[in-house]
Amino acid sequence: MTFSLTGRCARTGMFGIAITTSSIAVASRCPWTRAGVGAVATQNITNPAIGSKGLDLMAKGLSAKDALDQVMKAEKFPDFRQVAFLGKSGAPVHYSGAKTLGTNAAFAGKDSVGIGNLLANTNVPKAMVESFEGNANLNLGERLLRGLEAGLAAGGEMGPVKSCGLSLVSEHPWPICDLRVDWADAPIAKLREIWTEFEPQMMTYVTRATNPTDAPSYGVPGDP
Repeated sequence: MTFSLTGRCARTGMFGIAITTSSIAVASRCPWTRAGVGAVATQNITNPAIGSKGLDLMAKGLSAKDALDQVMKAEKFPDFRQVAFLGKSGAPVHYSGAKTLGTNAAFAGKDSVGIGNLLANTNVPKAMVESFEGNANLNLGERLLRGLEAGLAAGGEMGPVKSCGLSLVSEHPWPICDLRVDWADAPIAKLREIWTEFEPQMMTYVTRATNPTDAPSYGVPGDP
């Protein structure tokens, strides 16, 4: 009931995840990112704790593979989990337990990994990764969103998706982008609309946090 794309930008060191599902508020529990460390997508019958545990291990220097192996070895119900791990270097990795729902698949590229379950076909993760890897000149958020759109175009889930999200981290300890559509008939199209409005302003909000004296005006009524 979910497909996701986890990626990193080799040029900037940013990490991000784009994700969508047929249930509500997927971005509140499934994507996990940490600046300078990596990203973890945890889905299917979701255990959000896998995300924070995986990032903690990669922050200590473990590779994505070693972190995934250690987390899943300790996981009480590994058969129900589908996850993707991506660190600041090395190959992305994935795991799909024996009870991953319906038609499920995973595909890893150089800097990205797509995973999905209850899919219309097994080509969906590959379509996402190929889109991501083929647009290395674009910024990470755009690459991830295009990848999610490519997954939908390749068939997506067996049923309609209802929620989605896009999360990005850069060098700061907070997400520079955390966009969510929690319940809609066409959530990916709505996310595209929000991203189109947000992306030109994204770094302005970073400037407001790090050096407000250089920040542009807010552009709202009452702002001098």
